[in-house]
Amino acid sequence: MGFVFIFLYLLIVVLVIEISVIAFVLTGLEKEVARYQAISMLTGTGFTTDESQLIIDHPVRRRISMFLILFGAFSLAVIISAISNILSDDLRLTELMVISGVLFVIFIVGKTPLTKKHLEHRFQYEMKKNLDISELPIKEALFLNEDDLVTDIVVDENTRLDGEKVKNVFEQGQDANLLFIKRGEVNIREDLAEETIEAGDKLYVYGNRQVIEKLTQETEPDAPH
Repeated sequence: MGFVFIFLYLLIVVLVIEISVIAFVLTGLEKEVARYQAISMLTGTGFTTDESQLIIDHPVRRRISMFLILFGAFSLAVIISAISNILSDDLRLTELMVISGVLFVIFIVGKTPLTKKHLEHRFQYEMKKNLDISELPIKEALFLNEDDLVTDIVVDENTRLDGEKVKNVFEQGQDANLLFIKRGEVNIREDLAEETIEAGDKLYVYGNRQVIEKLTQETEPDAPH
């Protein structure tokens, strides 16, 4: 019976992870990232990646992560207790089966398109209600449609952008805007139009993906004559 208890509890853990993944995905997180972060938080491994910032910057994701961290700590205690009492009859299998069934139903309901649409709308509402635009992740604040992009362009020596004036590269009416230039430890934002681009500069650009990709191509070295 002890092994049945452990199996049922591990099933609960798996369902909690999958339900959390669904919730993370509905907030705009990629599925692979969502599952990795959910397992990391639930197991308390403390494995830090750049992707963890996506959780911290989002109010709904932070709530989900707090639940996973607490549930993970509780689960570890329960599993250790179960193993130490593996021969005990008081394992409350009925209660565990009910919990497993409820979580399985939540998991199935969470996969339905109607539920996804409702929760996605709800999460977006919570995001706008709780955060000022200055606190929003870049993707949420600036990505207006699938063709918008925020990225950085590194300027190498002997490329077409090296030595060019900003106003000649980012022409008026072009759907690409230079936010600022990072030159070493300095961020240049003032009088950008008259600034001359130098090798080693990192240009932070916002605009249409195709236009920015064209600019990125111009950072490639000129073909030999």
